[in-house]
Amino acid sequence: MNTVTVPEPRTASALAARRRKTEAALDRVHQAIARLRREKAQVSVAAVARRADVSRTFLYDNVEARAAVAAAVTQAGEHQSRTLAEQDDEREATWRERALNAEDALKAAHSEILTQRTRIGELLGQIRNLQAEWTEGTVQRITTENATLKQRVRQLTTDNRTLDERLKAARSNLRFQDRRVADLEARIAEPAPKS
Repeated sequence: MNTVTVPEPRTASALAARRRKTEAALDRVHQAIARLRREKAQVSVAAVARRADVSRTFLYDNVEARAAVAAAVTQAGEHQSRTLAEQDDEREATWRERALNAEDALKAAHSEILTQRTRIGELLGQIRNLQAEWTEGTVQRITTENATLKQRVRQLTTDNRTLDERLKAARSNLRFQDRRVADLEARIAEPAPKS
């Protein structure tokens, strides 16, 4: 059996290169986690692997990488839980305020409805009182008087129109007469032609 022995310096340098590569990958993982937190993006194994340009297997196999991702996921979950709790509290406060406002508005509406009902009752009472005072004969008499007054108004309107037309005609005749008188006075004032 042939065994090839690798010289010690080559093995040490390969191990050192592998350590540097692992440390660089770990640095990229930490930077990717920090970037995801800054961007407030969801932290998951797949997201960290994509951002850090490492395999998921590396994240699961490397103890330090697995611990960093697990801590970041846990912290993001806690932060998200706190944020959701705060949002729930804000929504609940908003709904509580709306409910109080609605209760106040409902009380005001009930008060207004009661006031309106009272006013309607008073007005209905007044109508009943008025209806009780007017007998059938009184209503008929007032209706007849109303018809007579309307007819009288129509007659007076017609008479007024007729008198207005007569007045316009008289003014027109007066203007015509005034012109004739002025013409006659002008003729009289002219000296007679000498023949």
